[in-house]
Amino acid sequence: MNADTLALLNEKISALSSQVADISANALTKGDSTIATVASLGDSTFMTENVWIMICALLVFIMSLGFATVESGLCRAKNTANILFKNIAVPTIGVTTFAAIGFALMYPGTWSINHVLGFAGFGLNVPEGGFTNAYNHYTYFSDFLFQAMFAATAATIVSGAVAERIKLSSFLLFTVIYVTFVYPIVGSWTWGGGWLADRGFHDLAGSTLVHSVGGWAALAGIIVLGPRIGRYRNGKIYAFPAHSIPLATIGVFMLWFGWWGFNAGSALSADPKATSWILVTTNLAAVAGIISSTALSWILAKKPDVTMALNGCLAGLVAITAGADVVTPLNSWIIGAIAGILVVLSVYMFDRLRLDDPVGALSVHLVNGLWGTLAVGIFDMTGSYSVFGQLFGMAAYAVPCFFGALLIFFAIKKTMGLRVSEKEELRGLDAGEHGQEAYSGFQIFTNT
Repeated sequence: MNADTLALLNEKISALSSQVADISANALTKGDSTIATVASLGDSTFMTENVWIMICALLVFIMSLGFATVESGLCRAKNTANILFKNIAVPTIGVTTFAAIGFALMYPGTWSINHVLGFAGFGLNVPEGGFTNAYNHYTYFSDFLFQAMFAATAATIVSGAVAERIKLSSFLLFTVIYVTFVYPIVGSWTWGGGWLADRGFHDLAGSTLVHSVGGWAALAGIIVLGPRIGRYRNGKIYAFPAHSIPLATIGVFMLWFGWWGFNAGSALSADPKATSWILVTTNLAAVAGIISSTALSWILAKKPDVTMALNGCLAGLVAITAGADVVTPLNSWIIGAIAGILVVLSVYMFDRLRLDDPVGALSVHLVNGLWGTLAVGIFDMTGSYSVFGQLFGMAAYAVPCFFGALLIFFAIKKTMGLRVSEKEELRGLDAGEHGQEAYSGFQIFTNT
């Protein structure tokens, strides 16, 4: 190829690139709404980061399957269909309400009450340029998709704690109210640039904003509902064994897998250093939680408990979720190891307090959500966050979430009722609430 031909080819390529850039800068209009893409089609940074956020949203979505299998596996077979129904209903409600109002409450842009309450309007209101207000490397819709998955996760935590005795209709109503209003409003205080963000409170992916927010609601539900029939009798604690350890194990692996997107996606970029660092600290905490929970449960029960190991993994993941971006790999392991110890001790503690939690949701999500948030102040390698600041934020979330959930549960109990009948609970919610069995033809029902 001679020099003249090469020069002509380069000229044509430059002209074509200019045309592509001009086309990509034009707005795509439909009616009165404008969705514009200002990045050129050749912008590799935009493409990479937008795809990364979408992949992370998909990873968080698959966690719904993990929650469904963990909860159903750790509970009794006669309630399996009911649990699976709740776990498909929760993300459905979460995505719907988040699109209608929640996203605009959580990321209001402007505030009606000084960095405490704001609202950007009903529905999905695409900003000029088609990007989020705070970031310009991915689209508004990618941001919504990612954040909507988090909204669905918070209420799923409650499902496991109130399993095997709550009315389906009552649980669904609670979910609608809590996910529509409580979660996005308190979430705006940190992730939406609200008053706690102004005070330097740090929670990367939701040790408090997702897990403790769900955990406080779970505690309120357990208190109002009371324990399952036969769980505590004559001063003794009676165990209701998990009906499917394999199902619960599958669920934990699905959650562990999804957590890669949960934490690393919360870097809100595809920056190689930030994302790889978060993935390493996240996984170190998970394995540390497994090791310490297994060791302690082995010492206390004289034999290794599979369910404790599974919950130890989740405890480590919950604990590292707040500070995965600001702690060293060694400290992430320490955080996870402490989480594994806490999850075992708190399971025993809640049983002694007669707080019946079928899946250990309080121990995993509430206790270790609090620990993980506090750990940011203890182990922060950047010097930006303090123990006092983290404690202040934890308290700021505890009060409205616990008492808000308590009020909602109490109101539902006094109006439409919260708990199924004794006969229905003993027979199983599959038959009573759904008229079907998860294991038709194989199920043997008992009074426990």
